[in-house]
Formats: sequence, C-alpha cells, structure tokens
Amino acid sequence: MTTPRISNRLREARRRRFVGRNTERALFESALKSLTTKSSASPEIQLLHIFGPGGVGKTALITEFIDLCQGVRVTAIHLDARNIEPSPDSFLESLRVALNAEAALPALVASSTPYAIFVDTYEILAPLDNWLCETFLPQLPENVLTVLAGRNPPSMVWRADPGWQTLIRTIALRNLAPDETRDYLERQNIPADQHKAVLEFTHGHPLALSLLSDVFAQRPESLRNFQLECAPDVVKTLLERLVQKVPGPAHRAALEACALVRLTTESLLAEMLGTQDASELFDWLRNLTFIEYGPNGLFPHDLTREALVADLRWRNPDWYTELHKRARNYYAKHLQQSSGAMQQRILLDYVFLHRDNPMVRPFVEWQTSGSMLAEPARESDVPTLVEMVRAHEGDESAQLAAHWFSRQPQNLLVFRDPEGNPAGFLFMLALQQAGEDDLARDPAAKAAVQYLRGHAPLRPGEVGTLFRFWLARDTYQSVSPVQSVIFINMVRHYLATPGLVFTFVPCADPGFWAPMFAYADLARLPDADYAVGGRRYGIYGHNWRATPPMAWLALLADRETGVAQPEPPQAPPPLVVLSEQEFADAVQDALHDLTRRERLDNSPLLRSRLVIEASGQGDRATALQKLIKDAAESLQASPRDTKFYRALYHTYLQPAPSQEQAAELLDLPFSTFRRHLKSGADRVVEILWRQELQGLI
Repeated sequence: MTTPRISNRLREARRRRFVGRNTERALFESALKSLTTKSSASPEIQLLHIFGPGGVGKTALITEFIDLCQGVRVTAIHLDARNIEPSPDSFLESLRVALNAEAALPALVASSTPYAIFVDTYEILAPLDNWLCETFLPQLPENVLTVLAGRNPPSMVWRADPGWQTLIRTIALRNLAPDETRDYLERQNIPADQHKAVLEFTHGHPLALSLLSDVFAQRPESLRNFQLECAPDVVKTLLERLVQKVPGPAHRAALEACALVRLTTESLLAEMLGTQDASELFDWLRNLTFIEYGPNGLFPHDLTREALVADLRWRNPDWYTELHKRARNYYAKHLQQSSGAMQQRILLDYVFLHRDNPMVRPFVEWQTSGSMLAEPARESDVPTLVEMVRAHEGDESAQLAAHWFSRQPQNLLVFRDPEGNPAGFLFMLALQQAGEDDLARDPAAKAAVQYLRGHAPLRPGEVGTLFRFWLARDTYQSVSPVQSVIFINMVRHYLATPGLVFTFVPCADPGFWAPMFAYADLARLPDADYAVGGRRYGIYGHNWRATPPMAWLALLADRETGVAQPEPPQAPPPLVVLSEQEFADAVQDALHDLTRRERLDNSPLLRSRLVIEASGQGDRATALQKLIKDAAESLQASPRDTKFYRALYHTYLQPAPSQEQAAELLDLPFSTFRRHLKSGADRVVEILWRQELQGLI
C-alpha cells in the first residue's frame, strides 16, 4: 500500500467547492469520449476554447476537466501561460518539461496514449495564434485534445479558418446561475437566510463568492449583520471585509506582501515579514480561494491584487514602502547568486514592483507586454520594417534603416501582433561595432559616438548602444501597447548586457517624453541631437558607469515609494577613461596633494570609474584620499614592500617638512630614500590601476 498523497486531498477540497457548469462538463466529456473510443471515425472536437472575464472560474473549470481526464485515462498536461514567454521555443520547452520527454512534438506524435493539453491564461500567448493554428496543432495526432482558456474569445485567426471552424468549440463562461450559487453557499455552510442577499450582492460571480466564503470562514459571525447592498465593486468591497477579518496582524501583512510582488515564495515572504519561519503564513495564503500557485510561487488573482495594493497604499503608505524595500533587497541579494533563466525571472520581479506608478505604467504594461510576440527579425521582415520607417520618418531615414539592418541584423527585434505581423520593432545599434564609413553615413550614430568619445570613451570589451529606431507600425513613438513592450525590452537590454557603458534613446518629440524619462533617470543630451531628412531628433541617455544597473534599480525603487516627483536629470558629469600613463601621472599628482584636500578637487581621477564607485553619493575627493592611503598601507603586508611604505608615509601620508628630513627620519642615504619613494609610488599606481581595470566588464 502507498501512502496517500497531499495532491489527492487538495483535489478533493477543490472538487467540494466546484458547482454547476453542467453544460460545459457535458461538452468536455463528449470530447473525451470521442478521443478514447476505438472507432474509425475521427474525433469531432480537437480544440476547445474557454473564455470569460477575470474571476469567472476558468481555472476552476480546467481543474475539473483534468479530474475528468483521470477518470477515463487520458493524460492531462497543464500549462500556465504566466510561466511561458510568448514564443514557439518557450512553449515547446514548457510542453517538453511537462511531458518529461526529449522533445515535445515527437513524443506526442509517437504516443498511442490520448492526451489533453490545457493552456490557462491563454490571453498572454495570443501572439502564438498563427503558429498554433497553422504550424503546431496541425502536426498533432488526432488523439490529442487542446483546451485554451483565457479572457478573450478566439481571434479571427481561428474563426476565419474553414478547417478549424469544424474542429473547434467555444465556451463563453459567465457567472453561476442562481441555483448553482445556492448550491455553492450550502457547501460553504453560509446561513440559508443570507442566500438571497448574497445572490443579489454577487450576482453569482465565482471570485466574489469565494471571497465571501473566506470572510465567513475567518469570522462566521461577520455575516450576521452583513449589509449586502449592491456595490459598484463587489471584489473590492469583499476584500476590504476579508482584510479586516483575517486571523491576526501577521496574516494581514502576509496578504499584503503577496499582493505587492509578482510571485511569492516562502523565503521571500519570510524576508518581507522579517521572520525566520514563514511556513505557517505561507500555508495559510495557499489555502485562500483567491490565491493561485504555479511552479515558481503563489500569486493572487489579478482583481484581488489590484484591490489589496490600492488599499495598502492609501491606508498605510509607510508599510507599503517598507515592504517594497524588503522585496527589492531580497531580489538584489539573489540576483548576484543566480544566472540564466533564474536571473531573468528575478529581474522581471524587480521591475514588477513599479507596475502601479502612474509615470511607469506605459513602461511596464504587464498585460500588454504579454500580448505581443518579441523575436529576432526574419530576413523577410526587413522590407516591411524599412517601409514603417519611411512612413513615419521619410526616405532618408528609411535608407539608413536598410543600411543598418544589413550591417547588424542580429540587433533587430520585432514585435508581432496576434496575427503574426510586425506591429513594431526596436533596433539596438552597437556603436562599438560601427565603422568610420557607417558613422559618416548616419548623423545619429556619428553624434552618439562623438558624445561617447568626449564623455565616456569605450575600452576594449565595452558596449555603447544607440536605440537607433524604435517605433510602432500604427502609432510611431506615441504611447501605445507596442511602445510599452519596446521600453520593457530596453530595460532587459540594460540589465542583461555585459560591459554596457552608455545607452542613447532618440525621440522625434523629446519634450513629450521628458517626465517619464526623468523618472527613468535618462538625461537630456542636447550635444548628441541630430537631424535627418530635415527633421531634428532629441537624445536622452544614461551613463551605466556612473549609475550601474543595480544602483539604477535602487534609484527607481526610491522614486516609486517616494512622495516627490523627480526633477529631470541633467547630463551626467563626464566619466573620464584615462590611458595607463595618464592614470599614473594623475596618481603621482594626487600623492603630492594628498594632505591638501582642496587641491584634489581638480584631479581627473575624481571622474574615473574607480573613484565614482568608491564614493557612491559621497565626496569624491575624500574617497580618492582613502583609496590612495589604503593602497599605500597594503604595502605593509609584504616585507619587501614595507620599506617603500615607510618612504611614502613620511613623504605623503604624514609628511616631514622636506624629503631630506624624511630620509633622515628613516636613517637612509637620500639617493636610497628617493629610490624607495619612487618604487612605493609605482606600487600604489599599479594597485590602483588594477582596481580601475576590474570594472571593465
């Protein structure tokens, strides 16, 4: 005998809450029957599309369907689109993992076992409509039934195809009927004298019913005098009631923390609540009906999240700020310990913290960003993209676009609409790869490179990016879903590009974007402006040496939780990249002026990467003094170098009135003293130069 699994108990608990949907169940059972019946006839249904508004019970229905599959020995594969990038490769990889196979499609084709593939939250994968309709699903054997569940009805891709019209069935999911609602309330032990009022209040909305059940489960007496008048926002009203009736302050804090972040794990919850053990609170969250979970953590229903966060920010902004800070500290710590897909997920979690800021909403439009497929451009896309540039910027810009697309095709990213057509694109021009002929041809690239050479010259292995072309097919550079997803991919470039030193963003209307770019710490750079085809473009930029990605994320976090809106940043003071000889000369000069603080203000080292990083937000001259002293004092660790340190100490750190007197203090011939002093200074230069080069990538 095997020990019963927890999954069995979870399934039974969910089934006890499931009511109604008899018509939908009957349709699905019919599809399963035709799938499993040994007959020469082909199944009548190969694709089932479920759609309805948030909270109407799509996920609960899928769970019920999966149980039905188990009863007739159909293997159910459940994919949640929130864990899948909207690309064919990501979809196939998720399916492969679920199948535990080397490759998804061959495994399905070779198997005689009937399968039902469920894709929940399908609206996020809408960009894959064309690929699923025309490429993937037609390759599946007839013993595979696919179920798509999302907020939107089937797109024209499916409805206009005469073949799929015969094989697809749709289910428009709505609220529960009155008798189904009463059945649900009876199962949750809601007093019978309250059923009529509950029905009038919720109108059978499944999420509202589950929330009300949670209110009752926490405090049964809360419904005795519960005034169930019609309210404009059922979910918000019930959530407010629920938050007031949670078992205790720790549970309330756990609920608020879960709403703030994209995905909640037990370790993240413990960090945000400042406790060593959050297992009890995590389990409590997991048992709430409006909390869902996937392979990477818990998350509340979208409507629930919005109501909880809005209430928290209004009711207790200080606690909101503290939770925000603890979450980003957790992400910063784990970011350094991760790589690959895990690191990318943490970066997305980081950016998600800003989703509700009114100045950032276009920048991180999460629903929209999932409704468009981002992928490298195909060769066949290039003429279409060039024509987009021509339509919005004219012939001269179009010629430049064609030139750059042929020179750096790997840096061209396309965003596709649900029909698979290019809806916009982003071209990330790698300035370090541009030749002199390229620069002579394009005023934009020439201006950016000239600015770099004067303010932040690139070393070998470093990167400068000009987002040379970014636009939406229909709306150009105006606020739009395409513009939002373009900005998200700019952020990904900031965070994932090794050696990135500077980025430039050109705008046809720079004044329009000033408030938002100020929030994002992009400085207006008039010196890098350019004109093409009689039209002038304004440039914004960011120096990633001066404010590295993690410091930039921290800055945005402070602005997200702060009250004051940021002032537009000025162009950052140029960060100087000195040659080795220039660096050595500057260190020698700084040694001479080490005890005269005011004279260090003119040192070119104050704009070196080394000093900028060491000073943080503090005084750079003071930071330079400390760097030199630390380098000199490190010589004491070596018996061979100790004599050099003594010469430095009596000349620069605690200087004698003259070098001759310093030599006398050390009881050395003056010529020997001078030799020791030079060797000591050379060693300090060597140590600091090595530290400067460590920030190369």
